Amino acid sequence: MMESGAPICNICGEQVGLSAKREVFMACHECNYPICQHCLDYEIKEGRNACMHCGTPYTDDDTVVAEASEDHTQVASHLDTAQDSGIHARNVSSVSIVDSENINDSGNPIWKHRVETWKEKKNKKKRAAKKEKNEAEIPPEQQMEEKPESGEAAQPLSRVVPLPKSQLAPYRTVIIMRLIILALFFHYRVTHPVDSAFGLWLTSVICEIWFAFSWVLDQFPKWSPINRETYIDRLSARYEREGEPSELAAVDFFVSTVDPLKEPPLITANTVLSILAVDYPVDKVSCYVSDDGAAMLTFESLAETADFARKWVPFCKKFSIEPRAPEFYFSQKFDYLKDKIQPSFVKERRAMKRDYEEYKVRINTLVAKAQKTPDEGWTMADGTPWPGNNSRDHPGMIQVFLGNTGAHDIEGNELPRLVYVSREKRPGYQHHKKAGAENALVRVSAVLTNAPFILNLDCDHYVNNSKAIREAMCFLMDPQVGRDVCYVQFPQRFDGIDKNDRYANRNTVFFDVNMKGLDGIQGPVYVGTGCVFNRQALYGYGPSSLPSLPKTSSSFSWCCCRGKKPTKEKDLSEVYRDAKREDLNAAIFNLRELDSYDEHERSLLISQMSFEKTFGLSSVFIESTMMENGGLPESANPSTLIKEAIHVISCGYEEKTAWGKEIGWIYGSVTEDILTGFKMHCRGWRSIYCMPLRPAFKGSAPINLSDRLHQVLRWALGSVEIFLSRHCPLWYGFGGGRLKWLQRLAYINTIVYPFTSLPLVAYCSLPAICLLTGKFIIPTLSNLASVLFLGLFLSIIVTSVLELRWSGVSIEALWRNEQFWVIGGVSAHLFAVFQGFLKMLAGLDTNFTVTAKAAEDTEFGELYILKWTTVLIPPTTILIMNLVGVVAGFSDALNSGYESWGPLFGKVFFAFWVILHLYPFLKGLMGRQNRTPTIVVLWSVLLASVFSLVWVKIDPFVSTNDSSTAAQTCIAIDC
Repeated sequence: MMESGAPICNICGEQVGLSAKREVFMACHECNYPICQHCLDYEIKEGRNACMHCGTPYTDDDTVVAEASEDHTQVASHLDTAQDSGIHARNVSSVSIVDSENINDSGNPIWKHRVETWKEKKNKKKRAAKKEKNEAEIPPEQQMEEKPESGEAAQPLSRVVPLPKSQLAPYRTVIIMRLIILALFFHYRVTHPVDSAFGLWLTSVICEIWFAFSWVLDQFPKWSPINRETYIDRLSARYEREGEPSELAAVDFFVSTVDPLKEPPLITANTVLSILAVDYPVDKVSCYVSDDGAAMLTFESLAETADFARKWVPFCKKFSIEPRAPEFYFSQKFDYLKDKIQPSFVKERRAMKRDYEEYKVRINTLVAKAQKTPDEGWTMADGTPWPGNNSRDHPGMIQVFLGNTGAHDIEGNELPRLVYVSREKRPGYQHHKKAGAENALVRVSAVLTNAPFILNLDCDHYVNNSKAIREAMCFLMDPQVGRDVCYVQFPQRFDGIDKNDRYANRNTVFFDVNMKGLDGIQGPVYVGTGCVFNRQALYGYGPSSLPSLPKTSSSFSWCCCRGKKPTKEKDLSEVYRDAKREDLNAAIFNLRELDSYDEHERSLLISQMSFEKTFGLSSVFIESTMMENGGLPESANPSTLIKEAIHVISCGYEEKTAWGKEIGWIYGSVTEDILTGFKMHCRGWRSIYCMPLRPAFKGSAPINLSDRLHQVLRWALGSVEIFLSRHCPLWYGFGGGRLKWLQRLAYINTIVYPFTSLPLVAYCSLPAICLLTGKFIIPTLSNLASVLFLGLFLSIIVTSVLELRWSGVSIEALWRNEQFWVIGGVSAHLFAVFQGFLKMLAGLDTNFTVTAKAAEDTEFGELYILKWTTVLIPPTTILIMNLVGVVAGFSDALNSGYESWGPLFGKVFFAFWVILHLYPFLKGLMGRQNRTPTIVVLWSVLLASVFSLVWVKIDPFVSTNDSSTAAQTCIAIDC
């Protein structure tokens, strides 16, 4: 606490100085806590008349200036208890400083001024000392010279490649023209009702208006699509100089798994092996595997994987293997000798393949053993019971398999760190599924390695491009680009999908069209995997280039104009939250620089800053959050890090904190990825979309019809949950003004698209109803109306063609996406809407039973499995209705004469539009490969024929002139 014999003020960092009696100034005579006169005056002016250390009222010549409040007395006793109990005060269940002391009347923490003053004075001292030291060490003739960087290292690490004007200008022009045509089209539709079918006409107009609204939400966020280029060689030239340690930033990889019987351990192991063999400095890579099911099978398979990695990693790096997941590398059908010049490669490859086959046998043996759990539970090798025998009630578990102190590879080189993590589970606690597991990994990794960047992968997404991390670092480590980047998102690519992609599993339109469009605004949405995060963004901090908040007066005037009190209060609370976030940003500084503070006083300072309310009761973790460039704090004791890591994954750690609310992965939806990215964009961050030529990551997708629909159902359900939550983009995040409007439109589109299922079901049913009733939703077309209809169809086609031109997506992929939009809309999205309302409003959780049939023994056998579920009922009904309607329409036209054929073609056109879009669904119902479902068609035609005959017999619209036809029909039926 002493510097050159003079006490240092614990608030501003200056010397305390002397009092009027020429003695060392003492503000508190009870504990002699050093505070200078200036800071004491400021404390008294602010109404704080008691010592911040011991709670004793300040005195002047033995006269009490102000009496201590009851709260201060409680705080003093609380701090004394904490001091006696140890460093971290684990027995403290709440923040040691009460809210009345932390926040003044204006809503700002009282320590903001202290921290800013301390930082300003400390920085001035450092700059002056550093300047003097440099001037003393560097000769005067060299002080004006700067160390030049090489030309390649000084260049930017990436660049934006805008679309050529020859592609972008026509694209935007067609969008505007289509918008104008839509306005004219709706003017015609509304002003020309069909009186004979008013109900059908009104339904169709409402549906068409909603479809136009959905098109606007989907189209305009693609207004400014861009491409990007990265320069990995420049990254190496800048941060990996020859003969010097690598300066590349460290990365923590997160891999999540739950049930090893549903998520095969061999697939998870391949993902882990591809991470350990990534082309990146070994000491900069750490892989954390979250086992949220606490399965001993996962633990044992990870131990086997760590042992096999000692052979696999050096083999990959020696021969530049791609991809570095052994299962997918050895299954490739290509000339593996291409571009390989080492004579030993063939021999070592064969040996490695034999080793991998043996490794697979060991993993499969573990899986076979785990099929039946012993009555007494699993037992570890040393005879002790496995702690995770009860997956819902077990302690936290951490095991470091590889790393600095672990095993080396067969060539004696260090391997990346590999850590097994299973967070604590106890009955009565809400664990928040995957989002909670990811947040536990954030805290564990911060305590053990604290890399500044985090990459999360699903257990079935392996690293397909070993240089993918370097691609991301070209953005995140660029001094100009990376300052306000919260994450770099890679597109998802998949293996094991048939070339026709019957159910649009590749989702190419979304990843190659929509995401490129978002990259030109504020960045792509977070899609749950293949994403490299800035750790500071996950902690709820704002970017360094944080936009300024709007003035309070402007918020008042805007709200008053609307005249709605709830909206006013909502915006004010949003502004208040943003103000608190700015205060938190102001406190990002390294506590290691507080040389005059001992460990206990550092803990008090952390408590005083209300960090415990935000991050939880772990001073080691809190101190790591203040290190913007990562790394472990000097105050961390390596011998206690594992104990601290166990503490931060306890099931009660997140109670009364901001985890899942403002920091980390956000809770409240099964699609936590959309919600997490949305919160970051609302804080002012932007994201980057990176599409290297070789796909960065590849995964597996559910390719049969039932599994695909249930996947889409889960995504749509998450969107409905966000729509019904406080984080809905329709009303959340307006106070800060940091979310761009086109970006907000994109997020609104992500949460309202399931509701399109309601008008879509109605619209797909209209053709069948029109054919069966003889009515139509469109009146006789005039010349102007014909031009509008033709212009609308042409604008739709031209827009699609231009999108294909600048995105590179094939027309087949676009058509498959259009087909599955209808299939998913009339099935999974519809169920998601009802299930979402039942879950959020009534608390009912609906589950759909799946029954599987056997698959054919073919290359894509899983594609032809039919698992009947209730989700399949609506599209099946719509399909049969339209097939019956077509047959009934033709039968009625044959009976009615030549004049009825004209209106029939209009009705049949819309019916065939529905049937063509549902055709992949029809093939999926049959569960056969490359076979037209003739049985379904024949039965539908037969049903339609019978129905049409019955319909003609009872049709009230049959005139008296057609009585002979009706009589013939009756005779035919009687016969």
